[in-house]
Amino acid sequence: MAAPIKVVVTGAAGQIAYSLLYQIASGAVFGPEQPVYLHLLDIAPMMGVLEGVVMELADCALPLLTGVLPTANPEEAFKDVAAAFLVGAMPRREGMERKDLLSANVRIFKEQGQALDKVARKDVKVLVVGNPANTNALICSKYAPSIPKENFTAMTRLDQNRAQSQLAAKLGVPVQDVKNVIIWGNHSSTQFPDASNAIAKINGTEKPVPAAINDDEYLRTTFVTTVQKRGAAVIAARKMSSALSAAKAASDHMRDWFLGTGDRWVSMGVVSDGSYGTPRDIVFSFPVTVSNGKWKIVEGLTISDFARQMLDNTGKELAEEKQDALDVCKD
Repeated sequence: MAAPIKVVVTGAAGQIAYSLLYQIASGAVFGPEQPVYLHLLDIAPMMGVLEGVVMELADCALPLLTGVLPTANPEEAFKDVAAAFLVGAMPRREGMERKDLLSANVRIFKEQGQALDKVARKDVKVLVVGNPANTNALICSKYAPSIPKENFTAMTRLDQNRAQSQLAAKLGVPVQDVKNVIIWGNHSSTQFPDASNAIAKINGTEKPVPAAINDDEYLRTTFVTTVQKRGAAVIAARKMSSALSAAKAASDHMRDWFLGTGDRWVSMGVVSDGSYGTPRDIVFSFPVTVSNGKWKIVEGLTISDFARQMLDNTGKELAEEKQDALDVCKD
C-alpha cells in the first residue's frame, strides 16, 4: 500500500463537502490503493458541525482513510497537502450582485493562497470550486508565488458533465458514450458549452455529435442556455445550490488530474497562455488532456465565427473580473 497523502477540503462542514468527503475517502478520486489523510478546514463557528462530520467519517469505517484533522486554522489545514479542494466560499445570497460576492471571496482566496505558499507541498494540486471559481483561482495563485501557476485550476467539470448528459439524453445514448464536449471560458452564465467537436457512440459506431443531432439551431441556443442556466434551475427547484453534482464533478476533475485522461478531453479552468485568442493570465476553461499529472491544452481546433464571439464574450468578462479582484486586493 502506498504512503498516505494529505488532502485538504475547505468549507468542510458545508453541503458540497458532505458529498465530496466520502468520495475522496472511499478511493474514488486517488484510486483504490492510495490511502488519504483528510484535513478539514472551516470557520470557527462551524467547528461543532464539523465534529459531526468527523464522527460520520469514522462511522463509515473506510479502509483508505488513515486520519482526519478538523481545524479553523489555514496553516494547519494546508500543511504538507498534496491536493487541495477549495470549496469554502461565501455563497451568493438573494439580491447580491456578482461584484459583492467577488469582493468577499477574493479576500478568502488571498489568505488561502498565502497559507498554501507557506506550508503546502510545492507540487500541490489546487482545485478551486468556490465561486467565482476562475477569478478565485487566479488570486489564490497570485498569492502563492512559490507554487507553479499551472498547479491552480478552477472547476468547469460540472458544466461539462451537465453538457454531456444533455447531449446523451438528446441522442438517447448512455452518458459515457458521449465524449469531448468542451466548456470554454468562465464558470458563469457567459461560459460556452461547445458540442462541435463532441463524438457519440451510436449503435457501436462513433459519430460527430453535430451530425448525429443534425440541428444546429438547438446546439447554438437551447443546448447552450440549458447548460449556462442549469445551476440557477437547480437552486429554483432545490432551494439550495448544486451539491451532489458539484462534489461528483470535483472528484472527476481531481481524479483525471492525478490519474490521467487517456484519449478523452476534459474541461479545466487553467491559466491562459493566450491559446485560441483568449486573454493571457486569466483562468479560462479550455479542453485539456492530462498525463503524468500535467495538463495540456488541446491544440488545433477550428473556431467558428459563432464560437469566436462566445469566447470573446466570456474572455472579456474574465478580464473585467480580474481587474475588480486586483482592486479589492489593494484595499
